Amino acid sequence: QVQLVESGGGFVQAGGSLRLSCAASGRTFDNYVLGWFRQAPGKERDFVATISRSGNTYYADSVKGRFTISRDNAKNMVYLQMNSLKPEDTAVYYCAGERYSSGWPKSRRADFGSWGQGTQVTVSS
Repeated sequence: QVQLVESGGGFVQAGGSLRLSCAASGRTFDNYVLGWFRQAPGKERDFVATISRSGNTYYADSVKGRFTISRDNAKNMVYLQMNSLKPEDTAVYYCAGERYSSGWPKSRRADFGSWGQGTQVTVSS
């Protein structure tokens, strides 16, 4: 499985933007489906966004129109651009990956076998 390391979290005021990055190891990165999840204190880890090998994307309703997932296969990177941030976006954000398999979109935690350590995003009101 690919190894994933997130970066780019931080503290931002409501309405601001952050860009999360996730660096992946491994030679078969372009064969992976990638995703972002988030976990707020005392809550479950929830789906945020996913991107297919070919660049198709799918988002949770709560972030649609505000967040954009993208990937750069040449650099083994996946990104999450977060705009118009709200206090309810405060959470630890996790990058996730899984080798391609049939079925789209991949939006369940069980769909992904590789996880990063997480990066904290805090949005103040």
